[in-house]
Amino acid sequence: MTRISAANPNFQVDADSIGWITFDDPERKLNVLSEPVMRDLAEALDQAHTAEREGLIQALVIQSSKPSSFIAGADVDEITNLEDPSEAEQKIQLGQAIYGELVKLSVPTVAAIHGICLGGGTEIALACQYRVLSDSKITKVGLPEVKLGILPALGGTTRLPRLVGLQASLELLITGKQIDSRKAQRIGFAQEVFPEALFERMVRDFALHAPALQLGALRRKKNFLNRVLEDTLLGRKIVLRMARKRVIAQTSGNFPAPLRILDILDQHLGGSIEASLAAEARLGAELIVSSVSKNLLHVFHMREAARKGTGTDYENAPPSKIQVLGVLGAGIMGGGISQLAAYNGVRVYMKDIHHKAVTSGFQHARALFDKAAQRKKLSRRQADQRMELISGGLEYHGISSANLIVEAVAERIDVKKLVLRKAEEFVGDDCVIATNTSSLSVDKLAEDLNRPDRFCGMHFFNPVHRMPLVEIVRGKDSNEGAIATVYAFALRLGKVPVVVGNGPGFLVNRVLGPYLNEAGFLLEDGASIQQIDMAAREFGMPVGPLRLIDEIGFDISSHAGASLHKAFGERLHPSRALVALAKTDRLGKKGGQGFYQYEKGQAKEPDESIYGELRIAVPTQRRTFRDRDIRARLILQMINEAARALEDGIVQSADQLDLALIMGTGFPPFRGGLLRFADTLHPRGVLYRIRKLEEVHGARFTPAPFLIDLADRDLTFYEAFGT
Repeated sequence: MTRISAANPNFQVDADSIGWITFDDPERKLNVLSEPVMRDLAEALDQAHTAEREGLIQALVIQSSKPSSFIAGADVDEITNLEDPSEAEQKIQLGQAIYGELVKLSVPTVAAIHGICLGGGTEIALACQYRVLSDSKITKVGLPEVKLGILPALGGTTRLPRLVGLQASLELLITGKQIDSRKAQRIGFAQEVFPEALFERMVRDFALHAPALQLGALRRKKNFLNRVLEDTLLGRKIVLRMARKRVIAQTSGNFPAPLRILDILDQHLGGSIEASLAAEARLGAELIVSSVSKNLLHVFHMREAARKGTGTDYENAPPSKIQVLGVLGAGIMGGGISQLAAYNGVRVYMKDIHHKAVTSGFQHARALFDKAAQRKKLSRRQADQRMELISGGLEYHGISSANLIVEAVAERIDVKKLVLRKAEEFVGDDCVIATNTSSLSVDKLAEDLNRPDRFCGMHFFNPVHRMPLVEIVRGKDSNEGAIATVYAFALRLGKVPVVVGNGPGFLVNRVLGPYLNEAGFLLEDGASIQQIDMAAREFGMPVGPLRLIDEIGFDISSHAGASLHKAFGERLHPSRALVALAKTDRLGKKGGQGFYQYEKGQAKEPDESIYGELRIAVPTQRRTFRDRDIRARLILQMINEAARALEDGIVQSADQLDLALIMGTGFPPFRGGLLRFADTLHPRGVLYRIRKLEEVHGARFTPAPFLIDLADRDLTFYEAFGT
């Protein structure tokens, strides 16, 4: 093989007259399309054009030498640093021009994709005539730009619907979902899927025969309905109108990127590629410099920092490898934790004091595996095999080989202490023990343990398989090895871990408590359920605070509120409405009756009859508030408590607090996080608004001392506690 270039990517010609452009970044684990890489790609394509003119190549293959990835997309840091829309548009146009040189080649061009292929990598593949994929489970294709508040602007928005059809393209373009090789072939993205073990040889054979292939013969055939919906102006209008309605219903219009994608498709799908690419560049540049994109990029960087972190600053505290997990308590949480661990290949022993409970835990885990199989996340065989990793019983001997124990028994300190002390007798000295408590002191739970240094909190949120956050709670005696082990295990389970200090409510529940409590006070003042929740949802919260209380359960919410009141005094005195709520027969969603009516577990309309049951605490007549006043009372409570949590050392930085609130409560990521949003108001503005509310509502709006200090020093939260 003749090497023409030693750059990344480089261009080579082999003895069969096949040209190869090979990506292999020596400084990164994944190939990323940074500016230097794009310059080298332009040079490689120029060399390919020269080789074509001289008759040296009969086909061109674009490939990666990385073992698990093709191209992971653009350099996110470079996108983050773009502030000028004109500069952004020029860079996009340059990238489009480089990809255009690939399109202009007259020899067959083949993208050979093994591993991750995202963003700009997918757009390179779309610029090729052919795409062949390996059948490896690690091979995934996607256009995740919308998750960063931008759009595929190097031809992805333009070329994908022209290749696979409008309807199939929308799933990738406006959701950012990734698809596997078989689905890529099914929708018409991939012409062939080759066995991983034979991939390189079969790619070569495909390239050798590519000049004789008829491209049209490999395209997916459309049925009559798809031809009507995709090949006619009226049909496309119908598909795009329905897609726009779905996007607005799901995002309330807070995420502009999918709407701009639909704009491009609406205006240019039936027109020229050149006009569509120009629209990509213009609208893509506007999105890149938008506040929404900057906030979503900020969230991306926070998640990446958590993924690459260890939970500790000490390099000499390597995590222990977890081969066997012991779970104490086979309830909903215990069963969920067991299923999640088994899903990720960990053997689990689930221990309880009742056979019925263990059986129930198995059933819960089995139901979750069944759902995973139904949704094609696992094959039926894989689901059965992973379910077999879970065993259980009544004896503590079953946990003797465990490397990690997670306690998830009833939320009573005497019960937990007894179970933890007993478990410690049966495990090795190097076993880490963690509690899943949501409200009890980690330090108090550790009091009777012989090895409190190997103990910490590992607080999962319910439902375990869906909620991404895990709070790693550092006790006063927890050593760095224990924290590192639990942190690494959370990452292995696909979770987002955040290390927090021990204190009432830890971090998320502490900040969430005043927010939920204020919703109760708004009820007392005569606001309606519908207006309170709608105001929160319009701010961007996934559900309103009263709907969230339904989800949590009135009994659990009442217990948590009482615990915070006991810990923090009158500023967290429970609202009379929520106290009265706990005295009703309602339990929330799990009981089928709460602030909302439920049918088959789905929330319907607010249940107006609840006002009568709360008549001692709420007025008989509802009154209308300004939505912005409701939002101010709810969100300022969270900001104020977050300032106190920072001051108390519960969390060490503003970005960790923001990540926890986004992952644990669904705080709107397009706002960048609670404290990043607070910084848009500046602590001076926050303090002014809180003091106004204190004048009306009293002690629960007393400003946090740390907030006052920031305002006095003219500092934002991120300037004082950035990272």
